[in-house]
Amino acid sequence: MSILGAKVLAGVLVVTAVSVPAPPVYTTSEAGNPFVSGWYADPDVAIYNNRFYVFPTSSRPYDQQTYLDAFSTTDLVNWTKHPNVLTTANVSWARRAVWAPAPITRNGRYYLYFGANDIQSNNELGGIGVAVADAPEGPYRDAIGAPLIPQFVNGAQPIDQDVFIDDDGQAYIYYGGWGHANVAKVNSDMTSLGTFPDGSTFKEITPSGYTEGPQMFKRNGKYYLMWSEGGWTGPNYSVAYAIADAPTGPFNRVGSVLTQDSAVARGAGHNSVLNIPGTDIWYIFYHRRPLSETDGNSRELAYDRMTFNADGTIAKVTMLVKDNFADGNAFGWKTYGGTWTPTGGSFAASSSFGGKALLDDNHVNAVYDVDVTIGSGPGDAGLVFRAGSPAVGVDAYRGYYAGITPRGQVVLGKADNNWTQLGLANVPITPGTRHHLRVQTSGTTITVFVDDLTTPRITVTDGSFTSGKSGVRVYNTSASFDNVVITNR
Repeated sequence: MSILGAKVLAGVLVVTAVSVPAPPVYTTSEAGNPFVSGWYADPDVAIYNNRFYVFPTSSRPYDQQTYLDAFSTTDLVNWTKHPNVLTTANVSWARRAVWAPAPITRNGRYYLYFGANDIQSNNELGGIGVAVADAPEGPYRDAIGAPLIPQFVNGAQPIDQDVFIDDDGQAYIYYGGWGHANVAKVNSDMTSLGTFPDGSTFKEITPSGYTEGPQMFKRNGKYYLMWSEGGWTGPNYSVAYAIADAPTGPFNRVGSVLTQDSAVARGAGHNSVLNIPGTDIWYIFYHRRPLSETDGNSRELAYDRMTFNADGTIAKVTMLVKDNFADGNAFGWKTYGGTWTPTGGSFAASSSFGGKALLDDNHVNAVYDVDVTIGSGPGDAGLVFRAGSPAVGVDAYRGYYAGITPRGQVVLGKADNNWTQLGLANVPITPGTRHHLRVQTSGTTITVFVDDLTTPRITVTDGSFTSGKSGVRVYNTSASFDNVVITNR
């Protein structure tokens, strides 16, 4: 597989073709979202030297946003961190609020466009800059000694830039905050702006509903402009898009493609898109806020599959919940008691009296799946669901639990700082062997399956808990867990 261009978003013209190994087709980040650790936002993507790169904003208070990190991978599973690819020490005019890096390559060099200083008027120094490096990981240094776009034009705050090179070699920069978006031509030196046939440098292209964060890509001869709507600190931050016949529009809003999911995460926005070269496989990279987090800067990086309808419109993106622990980490999980270790492609728990590992979700009616390999202890291991108020302790949560025992049983019950058994059934269980445990919830009906996913082992009716966190638990035995999948019904 090869690509004529290092930026995946379409038609980027570079000197040589790059051979890129194709990872498997994923429905989401199969090894778990967030796919890297830490608070980050505004991810943009590129392909450099057979690796996929993500360049995000460091999501911190503005005065602490003085650097940019990057992450790279060959398989979209195992990510390597590249810290401080750009810092304000290498940009004489930038001092804070370094935002939304946009990577691209041309002329054998690597360019990184960025916003800095969060200027509020044309009387301040700041705007959109461009840095250059000899390697994808930097260090990037200011290319021109001043902002490339230093002022408000057409009401657009100079932030949130995206750079796109069309099939004919013409480069464009799309940018803008404060509800306005502009496009300008970028000259082949990638450090200066050109003009349109009418002599203008900037054209306003603001679509209906636009707030910030434009992203351009090309598919089947059509130009797709994506952007973020709503306030970045709020739960309703989201992604919408338009389709045009030309890189300068007009861009008429088609609709929303990514919005918050009250069961998974809020504030999903400021995206980029990754196309696996030579295929029609696409992913949307974006940031989102965990459900329990209220700080505006508590944002994490995620990606999910993005598909197209027959007419070229984008299908609604679903934020899926999966973790196969193939990346050797448990980002996004929080533990309550016991010892938990991601190892060998699973999540291992030592024997404890009620140790739990939970996600920050809030599912109501769902299908919960997990593979459980139980030890030989006298206890049980399995799924926690619709749980709240978690703490360290044997039954220190309010919610349901279904687990298997090495004695050949599946048990279902509920906890509220005590234990109430709701069901028990005999099943063939072999310690040290992987067994598939599934729970389905629909209103007050709870159904439990073990290995055979067509014949329920337990079905009960109980309305004590209607929603809550999901996860895994051990009681007086060790176990390992794999292939966690939680699907809304």
